Amino acid sequence: MNKLTHPLLPLLCSIAICLHAQKEKNLVAHGATPQIIADGFIFTEGPAVDNDGNVYFTDQPNDRIWKWTAHDGTLSLYKEKQGRANGLYIDKKGNLYSCADLDNELRIYDQHGNHNVLVNAFEGKKLNGPNDLWIAPSGGIYFTDPYYKRNYWTHRNDDKQIDGENVYFLTPDRKKLIQVASDLDKPNGIAGTPDGKYLYVADIQANKTYRYNILPDGQLSEKKLFAESGSDGMTLDAEGNVYLTGNGVTVFNPEGEQIAHIPIAANWTANLCFGGKERKTLIITACQFLYALKMNVAGVE
Repeated sequence: MNKLTHPLLPLLCSIAICLHAQKEKNLVAHGATPQIIADGFIFTEGPAVDNDGNVYFTDQPNDRIWKWTAHDGTLSLYKEKQGRANGLYIDKKGNLYSCADLDNELRIYDQHGNHNVLVNAFEGKKLNGPNDLWIAPSGGIYFTDPYYKRNYWTHRNDDKQIDGENVYFLTPDRKKLIQVASDLDKPNGIAGTPDGKYLYVADIQANKTYRYNILPDGQLSEKKLFAESGSDGMTLDAEGNVYLTGNGVTVFNPEGEQIAHIPIAANWTANLCFGGKERKTLIITACQFLYALKMNVAGVE
């Protein structure tokens, strides 16, 4: 009998569809919907979670970094006038990193809020404007460097110094900056797996997201199309699902299959991360809002 006409085929297809729907349903806590937990910003971006589940995020046009406290949900101003910080990341020691594109810098803050500039140029040429970053288990830093002309730049007008828009790797000793991907139109969101094996990079202009293998020296190999969708920011959950942003939040399983879409009532969803004590609250930055969504899965941060 032809397997395509096997009498059990409709039943098997129904089971597969049900399992897919159940998977989508199980990501979000029962009955939960995205809730606005703060507003009044101009454009929120770059959320990052610390070891206590608190989330730091930026209001880039206002040049401020904010802190959402996990245990009571309060909001406080962490820093202002911080180089137009965009993407943020917090390492396991509690140091905060920022992509600060006022002067096209990658910065690190200590636990007292003091910052140092890690890098602002590649081979003597000014970076385009670091946008988003991820720190590998090795301690090396991957960051995207797209070119978005900013009306607040005073150091140059249209003199783009680097050909192309690239992905870079700053070695764990912070002594060497390596260009690891140069074949993307406009790399933006970036995240990696906690085992340090794979790096995901969203090409927002090409509307695609790719997955790379991470080599021991930090270089990338075996570029593979992961999803026919670009993204502004991204994060992963503990099951390996990848969350992309733009038109709400779209979730893909590790095989690159879309398994969920979470609508957000804003013109643009910029970025997201898992926060809260158990990392089961999805914190979403979207235009003038900060959203929270209770999840059944935890984040990897």
